[in-house]
Amino acid sequence: MQIPQKYKFIVKLGNALHTYGVPSYKSQMYLNEIAEKKGIKGSFMDTPTWINYVFYEEDDHTYNYVECVPPGELNLGALSRIVEITNNVLSNKIGFSEAKREIENIKTARLGYGSLIEMFSFMTSAGAFCVILDTSWFSSILAFLLGAVVYSITLLAQKSSYVRSTLESLVAFSVTIITGLLALQYEQINVSMTILASIIVFIPGLSITTALEEITSRSLVSGTAKLFDALVSLFKQFFGVVLGLAVLYSFIDLKPNVVVNDVPKWVDYIAIILLTSSILPVFKVRPRDLIFCVISGFSSYLATTLLDFAGILISIFIGTIVAVACSKIFSKITKSPELVYLVPGIIMLVPGSKAFIGLSSVFIGAGSSHSNMGEQILYIFMGIIGGLIFSGSFIDRGK
Repeated sequence: MQIPQKYKFIVKLGNALHTYGVPSYKSQMYLNEIAEKKGIKGSFMDTPTWINYVFYEEDDHTYNYVECVPPGELNLGALSRIVEITNNVLSNKIGFSEAKREIENIKTARLGYGSLIEMFSFMTSAGAFCVILDTSWFSSILAFLLGAVVYSITLLAQKSSYVRSTLESLVAFSVTIITGLLALQYEQINVSMTILASIIVFIPGLSITTALEEITSRSLVSGTAKLFDALVSLFKQFFGVVLGLAVLYSFIDLKPNVVVNDVPKWVDYIAIILLTSSILPVFKVRPRDLIFCVISGFSSYLATTLLDFAGILISIFIGTIVAVACSKIFSKITKSPELVYLVPGIIMLVPGSKAFIGLSSVFIGAGSSHSNMGEQILYIFMGIIGGLIFSGSFIDRGK
């Protein structure tokens, strides 16, 4: 039996939303909204590895389509294009068949900024994050250079299935070996912070937060699967660090350096702008959305910093509300989905880096200074989820 074009469009749309990293509950809400507005009766379920579509006809006929899909990766530029196409369908500017073709064209189009810009983004994000961690200029410069090493391994992973399967651990291992050897010669290298900053692009703090967001929204199957996937990714990186330290300890006596923070405090605000700007090419944000994304990320971080006196829970809670408010305002201005501007704001707050610091510091010998790290991580998670709840993110029917 031939499936109507309007159903094929819904299937293509669901696949695209999943592929470009939209949280499952938002994807399901969006598909339901599109179906309702176009007079289609359907029920949809999006999980990390498959999507189930059920369409209901007037005469009790149903179409049931199950599609196996790999886990999606966040691509905010492609997501913006998908939303534009969908809005054109809702406003009857284009038909289902044309929209389906445009979505297919997005999948085959080259999306990104090019290798040089992406490599510079890896380097800048590593160096800027190291500055924010209150280390030293030397550590920040080293992290900046190691960002190029990390990007080179990432490029290699695109050509080798073996490297791709070991990517997180291999990146962490390589960075640990290089940082440990240089730390013997240069006392101003903070080993744990330099390692963390160098692989900050891989730290799954945003993935963990998204998983908890889905669990909170009662998307239990998808949220639980994504949470374990993010935790496994974190432990892959941690294993790479531990393996690298074990190799170093076999040949040298590596001890944590006493590092003096020689970076002025005001430089942190420049670093946060650079960090926000540099991660945007990684998420393939469209150029027209860049400035708004930077404002969103800087605003949430600034709100959190200004409210430090109120404690980590309150400051993160308010910072999340600021990020949501910015995403709503900028979405109305540009007609791009709110998620495009929410991600840069939330990513400035996520606790994945603190979890990594807490784990790695135990093996590097600085565990006592992070004795309350678990409590801080819990408060950050609570603050982000609480901010999303009270800002109405879970009831939005938007994007």
